[in-house]
Amino acid sequence: MSNETPQAYPLSWPSYVPRTKHRTRAAFWSKTRPNSVGYRGTQYKTMTDALGSLQREMDNLLGASHMVLSTNVALRLDGLPRADQPKQMDPGAALYFNRNKQRLCMPCDKWDRVEDNIYAIAKHIEAMRGMERWGVGTTEQAFAGYKALSEGEKWWVVLKCDRDADTTEISKAFQLEAKYAHPDMPGGSHDAMSRLNAARDQAIAERKSMVPA
Repeated sequence: MSNETPQAYPLSWPSYVPRTKHRTRAAFWSKTRPNSVGYRGTQYKTMTDALGSLQREMDNLLGASHMVLSTNVALRLDGLPRADQPKQMDPGAALYFNRNKQRLCMPCDKWDRVEDNIYAIAKHIEAMRGMERWGVGTTEQAFAGYKALSEGEKWWVVLKCDRDADTTEISKAFQLEAKYAHPDMPGGSHDAMSRLNAARDQAIAERKSMVPA
């Protein structure tokens, strides 16, 4: 996270990422199962399914370490979410891990079940790993956008704008700095652009949280 230490429980949601207001039910079917009348229906992904998928992807992600999966689900002895917990009011999940000397964060709260949000993160990592296989981009390019702001770094310092700037001023500051940070520009890089994106996202999220509902 930007200036907080992520914890596995309760949920440590990155402050620069806006929350989903209207969640939906995911159709991540796990398997077919018989019922009392012999009909073979579908079953939603279980916590065991979701954690297994995520662990497989992390095992295949070269250079990944120090994983913290943060949710509002109470923990097992190994520090991962338990499978026997009731449905959570806040089903969000945020995966933190280190890769190539960077701290990355992948949050998801689009779906109305914690299991589905964890599984979605796993499938997203799987898709990103496939970039190099298709020869269009690299995993470094794909993961650059998930770099959190450095410990204690302030968005208004990164954007070089006033702490009380409104959303219009924030957007203008972002566009100005992007001219220098973009990897296509001299002196720019994916890391610089990722840092700028994170600062912009945090600033906008902070401004939205200040607007009365």
